Amino acid sequence: MNNFQVYRRTLVFSFIRLLFGVLSLLILAGAIIGGFFIMEKVNNKGLIGLAVGLVLGVVIVILINIFIDNRIQAAQIGMMAIGVVEGKLPDHIVSAGFAQVKGRFAKLTLFFMVTGAIKGIFRQIGRSLEKVGKAVGGDVGQGVTSAINSAIQILLGYLCDCCLGWVMYNKKEGVAKAACEGAVIFFKHGKTLIRNIGRIFGMGLLSLIIFGGGFFAIAYLVSKQFPDLYVTFAKEITEFSTRQNVNIAAWVTEPNNLMLIVSGLVGLFIWGLIHSVLIRPFILVGVLRNFMTAGLKDRPTEKDFDNLASKSPKFAKLQSNI
Repeated sequence: MNNFQVYRRTLVFSFIRLLFGVLSLLILAGAIIGGFFIMEKVNNKGLIGLAVGLVLGVVIVILINIFIDNRIQAAQIGMMAIGVVEGKLPDHIVSAGFAQVKGRFAKLTLFFMVTGAIKGIFRQIGRSLEKVGKAVGGDVGQGVTSAINSAIQILLGYLCDCCLGWVMYNKKEGVAKAACEGAVIFFKHGKTLIRNIGRIFGMGLLSLIIFGGGFFAIAYLVSKQFPDLYVTFAKEITEFSTRQNVNIAAWVTEPNNLMLIVSGLVGLFIWGLIHSVLIRPFILVGVLRNFMTAGLKDRPTEKDFDNLASKSPKFAKLQSNI
């Protein structure tokens, strides 16, 4: 199976994730708007209600992400891993994907916690690279290594997903060991994996222009239909600024500017959702194929673990949990 075939077969998980993403967006928007109007009518403090609604909505969205989205994502990536390694996928891919996840909730939850350690490892190594670059080439050398480090940071999200694929494919391995192996695979085969940077940047920018720009325009046109809402919103911000003696830029309290700000945030949020569940998985298939191929052909050894541990105390700490 080529990359597009694997992506197409696993796309059903993306649509399920998109459904829950839209639900999360509606819950968040409903909580924010509801909190604003309720507090505005009760005690004329709509901005406080907006903040309360925002916090409540974010908490609900986080819970949906932890208990639902992460499991769907794990099922999708698990099927991707099988597709790129074995060249075939089950006929009933959704049931097979969720069967693979079933009974592994605690393990997957632990994995998503371990991803923070994985990112910390490469941030630590990245800072060391910048110091070396500055020592060798001054500001120019530091700038070059900083640019390389920035590219690596972008790859980290894909690395964590590849590690998840590794965990799902190597069912008998513990999460900590799989995470360590994933870090070593990336470190040993970074040149191969970093070739995906151009594709990641290019497709990300294109989707931002198309989806982000498109939904920004739609959100702005919708906002124009409710001018009174933004007049009230601007008034609330001005009153809050006066009441709390907070200096807020005058342009923020202009209703039309608020429309632009809100529309921009909506456009970015929807772009982030669409990109993460529809565009990113297509990019991920290619990265995952390279990752799994490199890992299976050259499995990390204890010597590889020790080499990386000498460069990153965070890796050494993670290694100690194996």
